[in-house]
Amino acid sequence: MKTATQSAPLDYSIIEKMLTHRSIRKFKDIPVDEVTLKQLIRAGQSAASASFVQAYSVIQVTDKAVRQQITKAAGGQTWVEDAPEFLVFCADLKRVEYACLLHDAGKLEGYTEHFITATVDVALAAENVLLAAESLGMGGVFIGGIRNDPQLVSDLLKLPRQVYPVFGMCLGWPAIEPDIKPRFPVEAILHQDHYQSDKVGDVVNAYDKKIQQYYADRSDNSRTSNWSSETAQAVQSKKREHMLSFLQSKGFLKK
Repeated sequence: MKTATQSAPLDYSIIEKMLTHRSIRKFKDIPVDEVTLKQLIRAGQSAASASFVQAYSVIQVTDKAVRQQITKAAGGQTWVEDAPEFLVFCADLKRVEYACLLHDAGKLEGYTEHFITATVDVALAAENVLLAAESLGMGGVFIGGIRNDPQLVSDLLKLPRQVYPVFGMCLGWPAIEPDIKPRFPVEAILHQDHYQSDKVGDVVNAYDKKIQQYYADRSDNSRTSNWSSETAQAVQSKKREHMLSFLQSKGFLKK
């Protein structure tokens, strides 16, 4: 495929790989070797970083007892225990604060902007890690359930102030091939010049029908549901009201 400004065909192979993403929760009993894991982390480090602060750290959890406790805290997601690799991605301003003190710029004071910077940084890095893993034929799933009890996770992993656990990630070689869940159409996501509020209802109603059909036809765990009902239940049942006080105890979101 060529565009008006391209003299050579565009290579869509990476995009095609990205479009096959599925969450993997069952894995073959094959370990991820250390060389491969480090390459995946390097790929994560290649993600963009605000002002190049690189405000993230990754904890590789190998202790079975710790994994068991995190599994319980995350609502019984047994793949946390079973996956060949379980990583916890943390927003980390500890090194950033050290840099500030090193140059007499003062301690970090818990500004919201700094919290956003670190949280975005770790999310970008983690997505790179998963995409890199998928490029090798591996798969994984993000585990937001660790925020059910962030203090427990923080204690288990000995996370200091200025560091908080954002989500986990299970990684390994897929033992299943789940169906690809259809996303919203591009037209629902891409707005021109301004946010088009008037199309939200029509977009959601049409997408509900598509997702309802997907759930009904799914080869595994078929059910009757749709996007809006699942989403409403998810966001209203996962308010995690403890998060603000926890984050403030870690030095975040004070200003």
